[in-house]
Amino acid sequence: MPLIRPGLMSNPSASHVEPAARVLRLKRGEDRRLAAGHLWVFSNEIDTASTPLTAFDVGAVAELRTSRDAFLGYVCVNPHALICARILSRDAAQPVDRALIERRLATALVLREKLGKAQYCRWVFGESDLLPGLVLDRYGDLVVGQIATAGMEALKHEIEAAVRSVASPRGLFWKNDSAARELEHLPQFAEAAFGDVPAEVEVVEAGLRFSAPLAAGQKTGWFYDQSANRARLARYIGSRARVLDVCSYVGAWAVAALRHGAARALCVDASEAALELARRNAERNSVALEVLHADAFDALKSLGERGERFEVVILDPPAFIKRKKDIPKGQAAYRKLNQLALGLLADEGLLVSCSCSYHLAAGELVSAIQSAARHAGHFVQILEAGGQSPDHPVHPAIPETRYLKAFFCRVTRAVG
Repeated sequence: MPLIRPGLMSNPSASHVEPAARVLRLKRGEDRRLAAGHLWVFSNEIDTASTPLTAFDVGAVAELRTSRDAFLGYVCVNPHALICARILSRDAAQPVDRALIERRLATALVLREKLGKAQYCRWVFGESDLLPGLVLDRYGDLVVGQIATAGMEALKHEIEAAVRSVASPRGLFWKNDSAARELEHLPQFAEAAFGDVPAEVEVVEAGLRFSAPLAAGQKTGWFYDQSANRARLARYIGSRARVLDVCSYVGAWAVAALRHGAARALCVDASEAALELARRNAERNSVALEVLHADAFDALKSLGERGERFEVVILDPPAFIKRKKDIPKGQAAYRKLNQLALGLLADEGLLVSCSCSYHLAAGELVSAIQSAARHAGHFVQILEAGGQSPDHPVHPAIPETRYLKAFFCRVTRAVG
C-alpha cells in the first residue's frame, strides 16, 4: 500500500506551494514533548513561515520534522484545529497505510486476548493504541466505532478494510455523534460501514448478559471502562444490601449487585428508554430491580426527604467537566451529588463515587467526597481506588488517556 499523500488546497493562495509542503516543521524547541512520547502537535508549535498549515487539506498526511530537520514521524493534519496534527508513525520506513493500521489493530487485539475478553471489549483506545482519534468496541461479531479526528476520518475506508482483515466481523457501525468531532470541524452522523447492524448490542460481562441501545445509546452503546470496577463491587455486597444505582443507564451496576446477593436495587436515570432496558437486563439475568425516571439531583433529594436508606450508593454520572472552563461549576456538581448521596447511606454503608471527567483530578474528587462528608457530619474511609479497565490502557506520556476515577468508600455517621 503506497503512502497516503497529502493533498494541496485548491485555493489560489496555496497554488504556489511546492511538494515540500508535505513537510510540517516545528518551531525551535517545540519537539521535547513529542520526543518524550506524546502524539499531539499544537498549531502554535508549527513554524508556519516555512510550512504554512493552510497548505494542507484536512486529514492530509505529512512528515513532521524539527527545526533542525530531524524526522519525528508521519502525522495527519487538521489545519483548522488547535491540535493541528497527530503522530501515527515514528518509523520513517513505515508510512501511513493500510498495513500500518492492520498491524495496530492486530497488536491491540492481542492485548485484549491476553486479558481474556477479546469478544466483548474496547478493542482500540485511541492514542493508547497508537491510533489517535479512533475508538473501536467489540460486541461479539459486531464492531462499533467512533472517529474523533480529521485524520482518522480521512483514513476511514482504510480502517474499515483493516477491521475486515483482522477481525472479520459481521458488521461495523460508525457512531460518529460525539461532541469531540466539533473541535475538528467534523459533522456528526451514524451509519453502517458494512454488514448487518442491529438496533441493540448484546454484551457479556462477568458471565452476565445485557442489551444496550446502539444508535440511540450513549458512547458506543456500553461502558466497558467500568467493567473492572463493577467486578470490584462483589466483595462489598451483603445479602441484605439495598443498592442505589445513580445515573444507571441500562443497569449494569445494579444487575451485578443483585447477582452478587443484594436484596434490592433501585436504578435512577433521566432516560426512560435506558430504564426500560435496565428492567429487561435484570429479567434476563434472573433478578428484578426498581427504576426511578428522574434527574439525579432531584431524585437524591426526593429520596432523602422520604427517609430512604441504602447500604450501597453508586454514583456514575456523565462528565460534569468537559472543558477547563467548566472546572469550578463541575467541582460544585460533584460535591453536591456526593453530599446528597451521603445523606442516603445507612451507617457503615458503601459509597462508590466515580468521575469520567479528565479535567477533574483524582485528588479533586477525593476532596469533593471529603468536603461532602464533613458537611454531612460523616466519616469517610477510602477502601480502594479504581480506574478504567485494562482494555483502556494508559499511555504514560499522554495524561489525557487516564480519565476514569472510582473510589470505594466506607461511610460512618461518627465524625472523624
